[in-house]
Amino acid sequence: MFRIMGSHFSAVSDQGLLRDSNQDHYYIDRAGRFFILADGMGGYAGGEQASRLATETIQDILDTHWDGAQPTIDLLKQALQAANEKILDHQQRYPEWADMGTTVVVLACRPTDPQPWCAHVGDSRLYRLRGNQLDQITEDHTWIARAVRAGQLSPDQSRNHPGRHLLFQCLGREDLAEFDIQPVPCQSGDRFLICSDGLTEELSDALIADVMITLPNCEAAATALVNSAKQEGGRDNITVILFNPE
Repeated sequence: MFRIMGSHFSAVSDQGLLRDSNQDHYYIDRAGRFFILADGMGGYAGGEQASRLATETIQDILDTHWDGAQPTIDLLKQALQAANEKILDHQQRYPEWADMGTTVVVLACRPTDPQPWCAHVGDSRLYRLRGNQLDQITEDHTWIARAVRAGQLSPDQSRNHPGRHLLFQCLGREDLAEFDIQPVPCQSGDRFLICSDGLTEELSDALIADVMITLPNCEAAATALVNSAKQEGGRDNITVILFNPE
C-alpha cells in the first residue's frame, strides 16, 4: 500500500487481493495545484507502463506551463494529447505492449480560474461531496455506461453486466476522440474524490458517501475507503485521492 498525506489531501493506492501487481499510478502536486490518477490496462508490464507514462507526461506538461497564459482547457488538452502520443510511441517501439492503454483523471486548481477544471478519459472517476450529496462529475467512457445514459439499461442492470469494463475511449489509441474537459463548480465545504474502478466495483456510491461524511479527515477517509473495498473482495487495484479545497 502506497500513501501520500497532506494537510488537505491524501492518497492511498493498494494492489488489492487478487492482482499480481498494481497498474494504477497517481501524482499529487505537493502544493495542491493538480491531481492525476491513471489506471493501466494491457497486461502486467503494458498497463503499468501506460499509466506511468501518462502520469509522468501530464505532470511534466502541467509543471512546465502552469504559470503561462494558456487557458486551462487548452493546457489540459495539450497534456492529455502528449500522454496519448507518448503511449502510442511506446506501442510502436515495443510490440509486446501493443495493447497498452490507460484511463486518466486530472483535477487542476489554477489561481487564474474561479473553479477547478477536470479532464478525463476512461472509467476512473471524479466525485464531489457537497453536504450529504455525492455527485459523480465524470461520465464513464464504457459501452455499458453509454447504454445507461441512452436508457437502454438501468443502473442496477449495468452494475453486474459482463461487459461493464469495455471502454470505448482511453489513452493509447490512434482513434482517440476529444477528451472530456470541464469546469467543476466548487463552493466552500466541498470535497473531491478521484478513484480507479477498483473502488467503485466494490462499493456503491451510497457507501462511498457514508465513509466520506463520517470521516471528514482525508487520511482517515482514504484509508477507510480502500480497506472497505478490500473487505468487499478487492478484485482490482484500488487507488483513492481525497482533496478538501482550502
